[in-house]
Amino acid sequence: MASIKSNARKVVCIGRNYADHIKELNSARPKQPFFFLKPQTSILPPNSGPVLRPLGVTLHYEVELALIIGKELRDLEVGDESRAMDAIEGYALSIDMTARNLQDEAKKKGLPWSIAKGFDTFLPISNAIPKSAIPDPYNAHLYLSINNVIRQSDSTELMLFRIPRMLSDISKVMTLEPGDLVLTGTPKGVGEVKAGDVIKAGIKVGGEEIDEGRIEVSVSDREGGFELKET
Repeated sequence: MASIKSNARKVVCIGRNYADHIKELNSARPKQPFFFLKPQTSILPPNSGPVLRPLGVTLHYEVELALIIGKELRDLEVGDESRAMDAIEGYALSIDMTARNLQDEAKKKGLPWSIAKGFDTFLPISNAIPKSAIPDPYNAHLYLSINNVIRQSDSTELMLFRIPRMLSDISKVMTLEPGDLVLTGTPKGVGEVKAGDVIKAGIKVGGEEIDEGRIEVSVSDREGGFELKET
């Protein structure tokens, strides 16, 4: 598979897809999948430098299984599991970095979240994982550590909405195209990182680490550019 970043025209993220994560953020459990977008420019490929924390931002991590779309999907019927799974070219591990204080402000005021999700470097991603390496996407184990201390560690079996339902709901709003990424939600354990921290994340199947799914990235403070102001 070619470069994930160069091929991705959009990144669609499923929100609140793990029950314990919903609880830890005191959010409401959704009755149906809801999603938001991250820009392609937020993607941080392996060995591309640190995650940059803008001045004044409370920066949180969220590890997620990402789907790499290989075939166009439009108006997918929710019961068409075969077509849904056939449209997936492969997988990747991803970390949805979030400016939590900006997101909290936006939520309180009923404003969009784009500012909290869209900064450059806010989507560290692994190399592409062959589809065959994850034969059952609901039986993989995601983990993330900060400075070698495990912070997130859970199975994808805990997803509230399964992949065909996610892809169906998305594709009835916007066409999914080859190269697009779909992030499937994060388990519990999200938290803050600061400059100097080192984030490591990975994915295991059958207790075995998938080499292509490893992420290791440091956090640095961003110089210049964004200036925190109340909306």
